[in-house]
Amino acid sequence: MAESLSNLVKNHKVTLSVFGLGNVGGPIAAAWLRAGAKVIGVDISKTLLEAIKNGTSHKKEPFLSETFSKAIKDGNFSVTDDGINASKNSDIKIIAVPVGLKNKKIELKSLIAATTTISKGLKKGDAVIVCPSLPPGTTQIRVLKILEKNSKLKGERDFYLIYNPERIFEGRALQDIEENYPAIVSGLGPKSLDFADELLKIISKKSTLRMSTIANAEAEKLFEGVYRDVNIALANELADYCERIGVDYWEARKGANSQPFCHLHYPGTGVGGLCIPVYPRFIIESSKKIGKHVKLVEYSRQTNDYMPKKCVKDAITLMRNNRVKLKGSKIAVLGLGFRGEVTDTRLSPTYTVVKELLKQGCRVTVHDPFIEKDPLLPKKVVLTRILEDATKDASLIFISSDHKMYSSLSDDSFKNAKKPILVFDGRNILSKDNFKNASILTIGQRV
Repeated sequence: MAESLSNLVKNHKVTLSVFGLGNVGGPIAAAWLRAGAKVIGVDISKTLLEAIKNGTSHKKEPFLSETFSKAIKDGNFSVTDDGINASKNSDIKIIAVPVGLKNKKIELKSLIAATTTISKGLKKGDAVIVCPSLPPGTTQIRVLKILEKNSKLKGERDFYLIYNPERIFEGRALQDIEENYPAIVSGLGPKSLDFADELLKIISKKSTLRMSTIANAEAEKLFEGVYRDVNIALANELADYCERIGVDYWEARKGANSQPFCHLHYPGTGVGGLCIPVYPRFIIESSKKIGKHVKLVEYSRQTNDYMPKKCVKDAITLMRNNRVKLKGSKIAVLGLGFRGEVTDTRLSPTYTVVKELLKQGCRVTVHDPFIEKDPLLPKKVVLTRILEDATKDASLIFISSDHKMYSSLSDDSFKNAKKPILVFDGRNILSKDNFKNASILTIGQRV
């Protein structure tokens, strides 16, 4: 009787390699190490590799650094920037590199580079697992072609090709992989699918959900993000409507959501990160190629992209209504992370907020409790982790990200700000009961 795949993994008779050790690949590598596997981690960033060796990487993801340090000590985890040798010395190769947008076009450079590297070490009987979110058809059209051309092997006959989309939420990534969701599995053919099903059950306590084709699985992953983007756009539209007619969106939302078929989302300063703003673009670009425009998806993306500018306009109106001049005024923008409790700033709406405020001649200071440096902010913008420094002499406090610490702010938090204390709450995170001497404008309420 053949030995089970689970035993092969746990007894180190097969070795896994993970290409890309960032926000996705890091948690994936940790999940396999916690399952008892032997793993080779591959990344082009020598800085990241050194941080992993020193136990200082992935600090915002629980258990990752500790898992890496223990596995390195036990000899079960090694890291390298030599992808070809990692491919040669592993049996299961996992691609977890980022795929995003460049000038609003799909950027597959990292995926192609990782696939090309893997292909140079691919052997008969190996498995290649693709994890990034991709336009439907990408794995079979782009990835398979590279693997077969460079290795002279045939997919499904000589090696397994699997698409297993990552399904993680930053700050709880390991928990999501291991406990929260079933693993989506798909394969080039029945042998690849069966291999994926057996393999992913090792780390997924919620088991697996089999997809009949890789393209279906690629679409499923995008639809998760599109659903959220469209519903956030709906919330933003309704919030704007409420502002114009004098209705409190938040109270109306609470009432509407007491009905089980209604789930209105939160409006906000914008949608950031490499997931929700990006996946709709994949669908939009793909739809253009077939001449079928996804109008609702396109309009939703436009709506959410506009929100940082819209919020700045409302904040400026608040200042003008209180006879506070714009030019030369200091604005304290709270939050640089694309959402609360993350250090990730990719596509953060705060960048647009800052840009729009600078256009008005304002001086801008950005506060974030988790971020010390950011090369993407204009040089004239001060970034600090000290709230008192950010708000000192500020004519307006603009809340852009919903970090938990902001929910406990009060009048006393802004004692050194200019009077009157003006606050634009773009996330509805403040407790109005904590403020007796401030004018607070929340998105979804009349300016």
